[in-house]
Amino acid sequence: MAVPAQLPTTARDETFAGVTYHIEGELVPVLQIELSNVGVFFEHHVLLWKDPNVPVVLHPLKGGLKRMLAGMPFLLTGATGPGRIAFSRDGAGHVFALRLKPGHGVDVREHQWLCATDGVDYSFSRVKGAANILMGGTGFFIDNFATRDREGIVWLHGYGNVFEIDLAAGESIDIEPGGWIYKDHSVRMETMFQKLTSGLLGSAGAISWNRFTGPGRVALQSMYVHVAEGK
Repeated sequence: MAVPAQLPTTARDETFAGVTYHIEGELVPVLQIELSNVGVFFEHHVLLWKDPNVPVVLHPLKGGLKRMLAGMPFLLTGATGPGRIAFSRDGAGHVFALRLKPGHGVDVREHQWLCATDGVDYSFSRVKGAANILMGGTGFFIDNFATRDREGIVWLHGYGNVFEIDLAAGESIDIEPGGWIYKDHSVRMETMFQKLTSGLLGSAGAISWNRFTGPGRVALQSMYVHVAEGK
């Protein structure tokens, strides 16, 4: 298996799916997008600044009540051009773009998504039970993004630096439960537990990790930050 490789930390004058974007900043990076005919949608609290002529409107979201009850942001907003708009999260890290070809989809860990272009389908699912012991066994949300008949972009924020690996069919990697950021729809994820013992009849607890099996890409972050409820 190949070693996960670090993704680029900056972008300048990158154009894809009808928008041009820039990513800059050493500690808390900022995503700046130049809007024209293609709009974007996002969670309202990640907006950093915008041109005064860029309107921001409510973006429909199905199942918002479930997210609200779980302490997750439940209001989506959208913006259209022409004009510029910028986003960031309240944490040191790494911002990067996922360019989605038609018919492609990705699953994203909660609190990692910044923004997406119009035309990208968005939904979410909840992984219940012991799938994430960092959340006290109550589970966590996964944001799902997919394109149909046109290209799109999803921009994500990772804490620390972000590394990516492209798994071959049947190839696997184990990642600490708070360490993964996104995976292709084609990658299978399962939770693994290992009991630790301190000798005969002795137990020292257990560790867990998420096992990802290809084919497809998986990204991980070098630092995990637990986001407080409602952030």
